[in-house]
Amino acid sequence: MVLPRLTTEFERAVAPVGAPRLSWIVDGAPDGWRQHSYELRLGEATYDVESRDSVLVPWPAPPLRSRQRVDASVRVKNANGELSDWSAPVVVEAGLLEAGDWTAEMIGTPLRSDESAPGPVWLFRRELDLTETPISARLYISAHGVFQAEIDGIAVSDELFAPGWSAYRKRLRVCAYDVTHLVAAGRNAIGVAVADGWWRGYLGGEDRRAHYGERIGLIAQLEVETASGRTTTGTSSHGWRVIAGPTRSADFYMGETFDARRAANFDGWSCAGFDDDTWAPCEPIELDRAVLVCHDGPPVRRTEEVVPVAVSATPSGASLVDYGQNLVGRVRLAGVSAAPGTEIVLRHAEVLTGGELCTEPLRSAKQTDSYIASGVGEETWEPEFTFHGFRYAEVRGLAREPEPSQVAAQVCHSDMRRTGWFTCSEPLLERLHENAVWSMRGNFVDVPTDCPQRDERLGWTGDIQVFAPTACFLYDCRTFLSSWLADLAADQMADGGIPFIVPNPRDPSQPFRTGIAAAWADAAVIVPSVLYERFGDVGILGRQLPSMTAFVDACRAAHGPRLNGELFQFGDWLDPAAPADDPAKSATDPVLIAGAYLVRSLSKLATACRLVGRQSDSDFYGELAGTYRQVWQERFYGTAGRLTNDTVTAHAIAITFGLLPGDAAIDRAGERLRELCDSAGHHIATGFVGTPLVCDALTQTGNLETAYKLLLQTECPSWLYPVTRGATTIWERWDSLRPDGQVNAASMTSFNHYALGAVVDWMHRVIGGLSPDEPGYRAVLVAPRPGGGLTSAGVSLETGYGTASVAWQLDGQEFSCDVEVAPNTTATLDLPIAGATREVVGSGRHRRTGRFAA
Repeated sequence: MVLPRLTTEFERAVAPVGAPRLSWIVDGAPDGWRQHSYELRLGEATYDVESRDSVLVPWPAPPLRSRQRVDASVRVKNANGELSDWSAPVVVEAGLLEAGDWTAEMIGTPLRSDESAPGPVWLFRRELDLTETPISARLYISAHGVFQAEIDGIAVSDELFAPGWSAYRKRLRVCAYDVTHLVAAGRNAIGVAVADGWWRGYLGGEDRRAHYGERIGLIAQLEVETASGRTTTGTSSHGWRVIAGPTRSADFYMGETFDARRAANFDGWSCAGFDDDTWAPCEPIELDRAVLVCHDGPPVRRTEEVVPVAVSATPSGASLVDYGQNLVGRVRLAGVSAAPGTEIVLRHAEVLTGGELCTEPLRSAKQTDSYIASGVGEETWEPEFTFHGFRYAEVRGLAREPEPSQVAAQVCHSDMRRTGWFTCSEPLLERLHENAVWSMRGNFVDVPTDCPQRDERLGWTGDIQVFAPTACFLYDCRTFLSSWLADLAADQMADGGIPFIVPNPRDPSQPFRTGIAAAWADAAVIVPSVLYERFGDVGILGRQLPSMTAFVDACRAAHGPRLNGELFQFGDWLDPAAPADDPAKSATDPVLIAGAYLVRSLSKLATACRLVGRQSDSDFYGELAGTYRQVWQERFYGTAGRLTNDTVTAHAIAITFGLLPGDAAIDRAGERLRELCDSAGHHIATGFVGTPLVCDALTQTGNLETAYKLLLQTECPSWLYPVTRGATTIWERWDSLRPDGQVNAASMTSFNHYALGAVVDWMHRVIGGLSPDEPGYRAVLVAPRPGGGLTSAGVSLETGYGTASVAWQLDGQEFSCDVEVAPNTTATLDLPIAGATREVVGSGRHRRTGRFAA
């Protein structure tokens, strides 16, 4: 039976816009099924549309008003007029969309905490009376800090670190929760715990706190609907009370300290009837309600529990817990016993030296949690307002070594839906792929960060720019990155420049160097373009177009008619040939990179303008791209027909960005690129810029086997060297752990950075053979290219239309390939089979076999 499965464009139940787009996957469709039209039923209205579209379909009705809810369902028709059943209904509800919807005030503690130290977790509470049984209830809530909310002792959500980190000065996210099941007629109580979080905690590796403000605050509005109508009650105001709770301090970098001896004084603190006479009245905090926006990204949650693979003793006598996997989250102590006042201390690190935790790479971050035991029975505790990056934990303060089950790790990250998988006959490549997955999980904690462990954890634009294609295959991160791009636009400089990090906690009146650093600032154009390519989201291009245009205009103004060599650039950051203490000093000319990215961003902006119907702007920026391409060639493509900068990155960027004058020049560049890779013994010779491009450049110029040799190299520097050294995530440096077993002593060393894992996108497209042929995988290209001695590989992707997958095997000279094509899509098969020609197939399963044609 053909039956569509309807979803809205947001993971959250309450939409941040009044006209959310809708998508559906058609289950039970026969092979070759294509949609001809669809009917959308929104409440009492039905809209009949002749269109193949089924992903991010525009809302056909007038936009919903704040708080308005409608039931939505869809049915679809094929070209023969056969109509499906209606989908199961989905409730579409709008949040508070206007500043005038708010009556609540921002409130805070009357105490001015010491700015130089992590603050305690503050407990806010308010009791209220309901005269009728609620039909529905919604809690709209945000904070200057991060919060956990409860009603009558029950958590309103399993979300962590809400409302997340945004461009607070212009965008403060609001979370909306359905709390109908938690409120009842009679006396109720709301309790909210608020910690420093990103608002007031340490940020930026500068030994500084309170970048955004010195006081934490809370804004909350409970709206209850009864048979008599809607009542707004329990709003944050002078009627709320506050006190410092049993958590003495909580900070993302430093960790959390909890005093269980004080916890008994707060039993039932979020329940009606609790005695709060000793609590202080809250004070109002000035807030421009125009900055309040509905949360539009996925929540951070605990997504997995990892039980240690070993518990042993360190040379210094502590208990050492090995989780077998570098992860991000925290440790839950369970069923431990200790005398009253005993401090149980947990320290976290990614690697060991001499059998002890190696904490030097953490710099000033302590990553230390402390639990002060109550001494009452067996005690269980998990930090609430911190997270750490670690494979190892050291435990001190227990009378005996803990059992593995007593110190299980809770993995925490933004709860995106996993969509992409990869397998192959080479276990080292499978582990490399898994390492990229774990690094993405660990660095997608509300914002896309560079690392999750040291005193940094910032939304570096360059990292996500190179990794975005890989990320969009592994997980459905469309709303995650869309939310981040809204912060990028909000934090954009007045002259159009882009901060190196987004959100930007630094004083906006004092830009950090420059806002047009190539490959970093270009994230403003490239990341929206990737979201369009991988998810078919033309809406993101329309929304981000002012930001994209302002950046490109700033960039070309700074460069002038030529290419300005005086601008700050990161260059090919972390080129393995660069000095350890100067990672920007790469072999590739930074002006070559800057000019190449200017052409690339101009070209992508021209495409975006065309797609949103601004053809004259598209023509303008397209012509500018051609002009700067000519300028680039005049400067970097010599009269001898070779690049003047003879590096792997220079050739890779010239080939993949389409900067060379004709096929002959491309062929010569490809041949020279192969020679450079061969002469380096197929060791990697690229940094952040060249690494995502080199395998594609080799593949495009007929040097596939060289690409495989580069990928399969196991000596340092290479992608697989960390894997052979036991890495379970992607390293920041090619030699974060040196061949002699010593941790790289540079001040910038992380064992969990996803940027160099950007090669995984090539693995999906070239080894696995699956890539989008139309935006959002509405049409796919199936073109696996076996090599490197691999005998099998497979990729699977949950697209917006359904499952698309490729699985191939090479048995001697016999090649076989199984392909799955999602309903309402097509696939072009370009298979390495002797005598085979490109063919287009419809949805369903297809198998092709034949003699392998290398």
